[in-house]
Order: sequence, then C-alpha cells, then structure tokens
Amino acid sequence: MKIEALSYLGIDLGGTKLLIGEMDSAGTIISRKQYRSGFLDQTNALQVIEASLEDYLRTGRIQYEKPPQAIGLGLVGRVNNALGIWYQIDARRTTELKITEILGRKFALPCYVENDVRSALKAELLFGCGQQSKDFVYINVGTGIAAGIVSGGHVLQGGHCNAGEAGHTRVGVDPGVEIPCECGRVNCVEAVASGSGLDKCARALIHRYPDSILSIPAGGKPVEVKEIFEKSGRDPLCARLVDTAALAVANLIMNLVRTSDPDMVVLGGGVVSDRFLFPKIQAALDPHTMRFVTRGVEITRLDPAYAGLMGACTVAMNREFSN
Repeated sequence: MKIEALSYLGIDLGGTKLLIGEMDSAGTIISRKQYRSGFLDQTNALQVIEASLEDYLRTGRIQYEKPPQAIGLGLVGRVNNALGIWYQIDARRTTELKITEILGRKFALPCYVENDVRSALKAELLFGCGQQSKDFVYINVGTGIAAGIVSGGHVLQGGHCNAGEAGHTRVGVDPGVEIPCECGRVNCVEAVASGSGLDKCARALIHRYPDSILSIPAGGKPVEVKEIFEKSGRDPLCARLVDTAALAVANLIMNLVRTSDPDMVVLGGGVVSDRFLFPKIQAALDPHTMRFVTRGVEITRLDPAYAGLMGACTVAMNREFSN
C-alpha cells in the first residue's frame, strides 16, 4: 500500500552514523535508513550525505505516493540556519559550505539546515515538552554535551550561530585528574560527563584502581557507558565516574537555570536516556536554585534513538522558530 501523507525528509549526521528518514506532519517517523559516517570534515561529509541521500531516494521510499516536501539537515557544529551555511564541525575541521544551496539544487527540493542539538530542540518544541512550555532548556548528554534554550518560544541562536555550547563550561567538579577539553581548557562538563568524557576519565584513572573490573577497550573503541553504569554498584572506579558525571550535569543544569530562567529543563541524549543517571542528577539539584523551574526536570518524551532524525525532519518543515 502506498503512503499518501505529506512527508518531510530528514538527514541526521552523527559521529559514527548517518540516519535518513521521513516524518509526517504529526511527528511520526514513517521510514528510515542508516548509513556509516565516521570522522569527517565538511567536504567529505557532503559527499557522504549526497551518496547516502541518492541511495535512500532510490531504495528507501518506494512505498511513497508523493515526493518529500523538503529536506532538513541536523549537523554537528556551527550552522547558520538563516543563510543555509555550515561553517564548521570543530576548530580543526572548517570548510564553509552553502549546504542548502548545494543539496537543494542537486535534488530539486527546498532544503534547510540547523545545528544538530537545536534541531532536536525544535522537535522537542513542536512535538515534545514544548507543548507544555515556551521557556525551557534542552540539554543533550550524548557523545558530547550541548544545550538549546527556548525563551518565550524563541530559539536562541547567538551572534555567531554558536549559542548553546554549554559542554565547554566548567562546573566546579574535579574528576581527580585533568581531562583536556577540545575547547582548550580542562575538566569542562563535556570532558567528564559525556560519553567521550566518561571514556577519557576512565582511561586516565584506571591505573589508580588496579582491581577495577571495568573493561578498557583497545584500538580506539570507547569504554561502554552502559558497562560503567552496570558495574558502578560494585566497582569503585565506576562509582566515581558515575557520581562525578551526575554532579557535573546537575551543576550545568543549575548554571543554565540561573542564566535563562526556564520553567522546565529537558534532558536528551544517550547517556541519560536509559534513566540510570537521572535520579542521581536530581538528587544533586539544589531546591533553592531550582525553585522557579515549576515544570521540573524531565527526560525527553521523544524516542532518543530517533530524536535527531525527528529534529532534522522538523527543520525540513521550516516552521517559524523565531530567533
């Protein structure tokens, strides 16, 4: 049976995978297909996106009656949503690309782009907790850490399209060793509480815990966050990593609450999605600091596996999210 609903095509580029799929106007993911990405600069990433999108359009949407209405991209790094420019992934991988112009011309479809966390924030605003609140902070705790801020229904972009890089702030937590952060400082919240940060901390501290049962993989494979959580009840190193991460995220929440005065904080990303860390984060929140967060702190209601794809599709919808 052919799908007759209008659909919006989303491209969610992550560090290890590229997810392409379509969503209807009610926020339901209708189809999806996953591709490999890897460590890329913008030029190589564009090639991967183009090849993957060609494959998806050829093989992934044979059940559709109508073409997609538009393409939306959720990309890591600094993105100018208004001009359709992807500036950089990070300071080491910088190639300014007019990516919406390139893809729109190649695939003959309207194309829109946004930073990956702000795109997930826009999905949250339209289909998730944003249905209750127009003043909230969204914090993604995954491989890295970043935030998106909504005030009065307006999404904060910043003067250089770089608002929300809250992972590169220090939150008064000492992991017991100096962990370099990509921003140039040490012990930023991303460096101690993200998936990559937990990996770095585990490797830096393992020699102090010779009896630890935590597996430290070789060959560039990261330490499994799930294993740290599972062993934290009987392994002192894992317990220390968990306590440090929970306190770091809690302190970040309180800093952002004092900065933007939200009535709700929403947490997303793979490190918090299974809710193991959530009660520990809540326990570290000071009631006085949090007293105006009247709608509380919640885990996103969107499926964490596809929140990024939903965000990219929401960007394709090009709804009015005033900056």
